[in-house]
Amino acid sequence: MEMDKLINRINELSRKNKTEGLNESELEERDLLRRQYISIFKQNFRQELDRIEIVDEPGEPTIKH
Repeated sequence: MEMDKLINRINELSRKNKTEGLNESELEERDLLRRQYISIFKQNFRQELDRIEIVDEPGEPTIKH
């Protein structure tokens, strides 16, 4: 599921939970979607961190991971 659709569905379930509550299957779906969101977020964040290159002053060693 793409991130926008995932977020939209999480928000739909959140709004429904606040107004009328969720049934058992919706609670399970919400938990699954939240875990998927966190997993995707972590993966994207890790990719961003991996692209960072630290550059020191001239003559200093450059740290690359």
